[in-house]
Amino acid sequence: MRKSWWEFVIYFVALIFFLFMLINEYSPVLIVGVVSVTILIAFIKHVFYPLVFEKRIDRLESFLSKQQNTPGTYIIYVFANRLDDEAELVMEQIMQKYKRRTTQAQFKAAYGLYRKDMFAIRQAVPHIGLSDYRTYYETVLLLEDGQRDQARERLQFIKKQWMRSTLLAGIELKAENHDIATHHALEALNSSRGVNRYVLYKEYERVLPEVIGHIS
Repeated sequence: MRKSWWEFVIYFVALIFFLFMLINEYSPVLIVGVVSVTILIAFIKHVFYPLVFEKRIDRLESFLSKQQNTPGTYIIYVFANRLDDEAELVMEQIMQKYKRRTTQAQFKAAYGLYRKDMFAIRQAVPHIGLSDYRTYYETVLLLEDGQRDQARERLQFIKKQWMRSTLLAGIELKAENHDIATHHALEALNSSRGVNRYVLYKEYERVLPEVIGHIS
């Protein structure tokens, strides 16, 4: 509550300052600049920071659960919480909103992984731009085909630590090396931020609950 009060005070002061400049006929360039900076700060604080840098799961959950009007973000909450009744509807909204093939491919691959539909992932992967995400799904497919050695080689091309550790945890979990899987899962969580951290947290809450109590 204290945090909301201070936010209100800050924005109220910004509004007063804006009106003061307007009444005293300050330069339009200066006025536009002040407004733009205020909007940018608000965007970073309320959208960019939670998406990319936030570590607290409760704050991430609060942020994501309120994104119904932004299907590309809300789908993360839907997938993470296994909301099957909403998943298909939100995916339809995403396909209508985002028309670029590469963008659609990333969502289709994620939806395929959510449903454990390897065929859907195989169809989507060639259209994902050359990135860690494409390599991630290629590694998932190798794992699903039982090619663990090839999967280990493939994941070496992934730059993001949390992705590599997530895949390693999956490899060891399939091999029933529970302790090693737990180690990599903890490594993945501790090296992740923002919505990626939230997704991993919710997944390990289901499959490796002992990890949750040890995250930093």
